[in-house]
Amino acid sequence: MFDLQWIRENPEAFDRSLRARGAQPESAGILALDSERRAHQTSLQDMQAQRNQASKAIGKAMAGGSGDEAEALKLEVASLKVKIADVEAQERELAAKLDDLLASIPNVLADQVPVGDESANRILRTQGMPTRFDFPPKEHFDIGEGLGLMDFETASAMSGSRFVILRGALARLERALAQFMLDVHTSEFGYTEISPPLLVRDQALFNTGQLPKLAGDQFATTEGHYLIPTAEVPLTNLVAGRILDESELPIRVTAWTGCFRSEAGAAGKDTRGMLRQHQFYKVELVSIAHPDESDAEQERMTKCAEAIVERLGLPYQVVILASGDTGFGARRTFDIEVWLPGQGVYREISSCSNTGDFQARRMKARYRPQGSKGTRFVHTLNGSGVAVGRALIAILENFQRADGSVAIPAILRPYMGGLEVIEPK
Repeated sequence: MFDLQWIRENPEAFDRSLRARGAQPESAGILALDSERRAHQTSLQDMQAQRNQASKAIGKAMAGGSGDEAEALKLEVASLKVKIADVEAQERELAAKLDDLLASIPNVLADQVPVGDESANRILRTQGMPTRFDFPPKEHFDIGEGLGLMDFETASAMSGSRFVILRGALARLERALAQFMLDVHTSEFGYTEISPPLLVRDQALFNTGQLPKLAGDQFATTEGHYLIPTAEVPLTNLVAGRILDESELPIRVTAWTGCFRSEAGAAGKDTRGMLRQHQFYKVELVSIAHPDESDAEQERMTKCAEAIVERLGLPYQVVILASGDTGFGARRTFDIEVWLPGQGVYREISSCSNTGDFQARRMKARYRPQGSKGTRFVHTLNGSGVAVGRALIAILENFQRADGSVAIPAILRPYMGGLEVIEPK
């Protein structure tokens, strides 16, 4: 999870990052466990050396006819064997405690991240002006229900809260958005499309940082699998346990999948409408990058996601998240926030994060530099390219008309069979 040598050399910087996140400093506890574990390792090495010397001495004593000396040496070897087993067990226990502690600690933040809570998020750039109307704009759920194509009541009876049924043109619009996004990312931006599993084992979620810290946000099956909260999980795990050639980097992949989240920490938030659902669809972007190129790759990924929102004709802004708003596994995150006139606010439609080597260390993903026998950890990045449901919401609210109809952005019309307007039934 972390480079222990770096923590030993930079305990103040490690704790400063945790304080910026609103967490308690952990370097003292980590270094105490690390020191105790290393002391046990040193003791083990000393005892193993003593055992080896005594074992060799037994043969010499026997050859020299010193039976009593040989028997004493055998007793010494037997005693060392017991002590070694005890110290090995203690060392394993200390290593497990250290691993558990490290697994619960969020990534170290990049120096550029503003310190503070959500209010300290900093706007980097804005594209387009907020959409204005000569009538009071409605929110997406009123528009969708008015069209007769968005059904929360039936979905709730079937599945409970935070689900929706889309019908007819809205169901097709959802599919059209995903196809448009995939076409752009694969044909223009060099991403390879992947169709990954939607069920993964716990190790895959541990590798990307959702477990153990965020276990409450996951849907677990009775068969030892989890529904993916985002395609980031299977896409990033494509390189788990691998040693890549430097020439393979960067690897860029994308997928359109269902995503499943319990929203355990979102009680009372966005309970009406489609903004925060247990099941939603997203086009995900993942990059496996050279450590020296990951910051540039994050900028590139963000631009790829921006291109989708801009081509849809949606006003948006890009912000860098503050320390208290940055996710567990991220060292730096750029959010794209789209304007929703029904709410009169910008809301997140994409998050593009650089995790550095945080995930790579958990999943043992490395590359071999050209001309080198050694290996280094890759850097991993992930971003929404973009959230399909939130794009649909933004289209409904920004392209709504006074009569309740909704215009289809020109770029989507070929995916909609030429349909230009969704009319109320």
